[in-house]
Amino acid sequence: MAQTTGKYADFEALRERAVALRRGGYSLRQIRDELKIFNNDILNQLVKGEPPPEWTKRPNAKDDLRAKARELRLQGRTYDQIEAELGCSRSSVSLWVRDLPKPEPRYTPEEQRSLMREGLTRKRAADREAYEHTKLAAHREIGKLTDRELFMVGVALYWAEGSKSKPYDRRERAIFVNSDPGVIQVYLAWLELLDVDRKRPNFRVLIHESADVEAAHRFWADVADIDVSVFVKPTLKKHNPKTVRKNIGDDYHGCLVIGVAGSAELYNRIEGWWHGIVAHTQAGLR
Repeated sequence: MAQTTGKYADFEALRERAVALRRGGYSLRQIRDELKIFNNDILNQLVKGEPPPEWTKRPNAKDDLRAKARELRLQGRTYDQIEAELGCSRSSVSLWVRDLPKPEPRYTPEEQRSLMREGLTRKRAADREAYEHTKLAAHREIGKLTDRELFMVGVALYWAEGSKSKPYDRRERAIFVNSDPGVIQVYLAWLELLDVDRKRPNFRVLIHESADVEAAHRFWADVADIDVSVFVKPTLKKHNPKTVRKNIGDDYHGCLVIGVAGSAELYNRIEGWWHGIVAHTQAGLR
């Protein structure tokens, strides 16, 4: 206990009087004036352990929120639910209700996993619907292609996916390889636009040796609108036991290789067209 001197020497007697006043509803200011004690440290020691009267407490703007938070917790709400409903911070919610018993889980672990799976399924379905809407809107934006637009598309498509001669290995043959049916159909439409005789292209399937070659021939014949009999001997890719193949199943048809007989002139025109596109693009950037 702190030692006091002078007029505060009889500390215990003062404390008894201060406590009696505190319990009688006096504020610190009133006790100070009544006992003529103007030293705050002494005054606080005199009433130490005695709670202030209710009327001296300042109203707290969060008292209502705290009461509501406790009520919701007793109803079995989670911290997240209370936070969302009251618009207050998680730390405040924790401070207000941490002494209350934790609510019993509403669902068993298996039910929770099932609900999560259902929610994920709904989200994926909503996402897929949004993606399909985007694709449909973009599809409509294309409209009808002009011959020039198809021509430009075909040049870029060939230069991206077709074979190209190298300065050190000039082969000058138009050979196109792809596994996308849509790409194949656009390429064939482009050849038709260029008046390439339908008898000049030759077709070959490039496919893994373990795949169904006959089924692949039927698939690509339907895509290219040709007879199965026109296919030349397929090129079979050997299996590498060190790799894990993902291109398996009924959707795997390999690639279709389209060559054009006597295509040196066609190839050189394609190369010139592409260089023309590049040159005009570069000029526009200057």
